[in-house]
Amino acid sequence: MSTAPAPESRDPKNALVFDDPLSTQSSDDTDGGWGERPTTGGDSAADLARFLDEKPPHHL
Repeated sequence: MSTAPAPESRDPKNALVFDDPLSTQSSDDTDGGWGERPTTGGDSAADLARFLDEKPPHHL
């Protein structure tokens, strides 16, 4: 009688996960990263650069 082959060890990164995807919060569920810029400490040159970057094309 032959013996069954030894089970291969599986890489946990490649394993299928059947958890409920809606039970955890995703990055899209937060407001982080929606237009915030790093604070520069009230630098007027940075404020001017931001104003010029965000100026609509019809204000050129």
